[in-house]
Amino acid sequence: MLESDGPGGAETMLLHLAGELRRRGHEVVPVGPHNGCGWLAAEFRNRGFRPQRFVLRWPLDPGCVAGMVKMLREQRVDVVHSHEFTTAFYGAAAARILRKPHVITMHGGMGFAARRRRRVALRWAFRRSRVVAVAEPTRRQLAGALGVPASGIEVVPNGIAFQSGERERVRGELGLGSEERLILAVGNLYPVKGHIVLLQALATMLGGSGPRWQVAIAGRGGEEDALRSFARDHGFADRLHLLGYRADIPDLLAASDIYAMPSLSEGLPMALIEAMSAVRPIVASGVGGIPDVITSGEHGILVPPRDVPALAGALQRLLGSRGEGERLGAAAHRRAAADFGVEVMTDRYEVLYGLRSAARRVANRGVLQGSA
Repeated sequence: MLESDGPGGAETMLLHLAGELRRRGHEVVPVGPHNGCGWLAAEFRNRGFRPQRFVLRWPLDPGCVAGMVKMLREQRVDVVHSHEFTTAFYGAAAARILRKPHVITMHGGMGFAARRRRRVALRWAFRRSRVVAVAEPTRRQLAGALGVPASGIEVVPNGIAFQSGERERVRGELGLGSEERLILAVGNLYPVKGHIVLLQALATMLGGSGPRWQVAIAGRGGEEDALRSFARDHGFADRLHLLGYRADIPDLLAASDIYAMPSLSEGLPMALIEAMSAVRPIVASGVGGIPDVITSGEHGILVPPRDVPALAGALQRLLGSRGEGERLGAAAHRRAAADFGVEVMTDRYEVLYGLRSAARRVANRGVLQGSA
């Protein structure tokens, strides 16, 4: 169950997890909000799932719990897995009534922490659930915000199903020359993603030596006009491609030469793992769970958030050295394949669901830091 249903990292993680669980013989019932945009439900239906919905009419809605109980009972569920604040609370209440195990995964959003009643509600849900954070920094943030022991929160990094992409189609679409370098960012156009910082860094690189570059950002959101205006005002509107929502992320990654993630805050971003799996050199902000995944200088280059000169320097460094980019990309791919595949993630959730023993998982795959 998830409170949102637009394209994003948590939603993509659910698709990967549900698909792998079904491949292993389990029946999965996706549940999302009745008043969302419908993207996630449509993606599930396209994959042969039968998504259900919950109805939340106001912030404290006993009717939502009753509706969830009815739906989950009709679906004859054995385990309830809720993601993020809203379904964590209502899912915990419904699972308690049904006397079913409940797992909560928190992906890094801390908006609940600003209101005391939400902190109280989530503490109540945590006491009645197995709780997962997608990264160690997220675990520490949750424990600090709620005043609960970090030892009661387990860490299960998100995983992806690796896919290869086709390079030339997208490069042709964007009009890239054979020697031009494409810098790619993937993420919704929200301030927290730091896309304006990326454009500020690129503006300082205009007129410099080195290969000609273009930049593409895949995602949708309210920052589009501001990003276009900045590029126009600084003379590189012709090099900026705002692609909106794209379903062909593997092809975009294959077409790119450098992956940039200038976020101001993150949990463990799915887009980062996808870029690592695509053997792309990465420049990213050292925030949230990113430093747990990338060691700067080994799997990519990390810079402080909002640090325009540092970001520009890292991009120029990779633009000037294909050899270093290839080395970093190969190391990132090895790291992703070892620790962030969908199979490893699903192994760990099966243990939390009570569907397999930890001993069997350890024997099959080995233990990651913070595992159950």
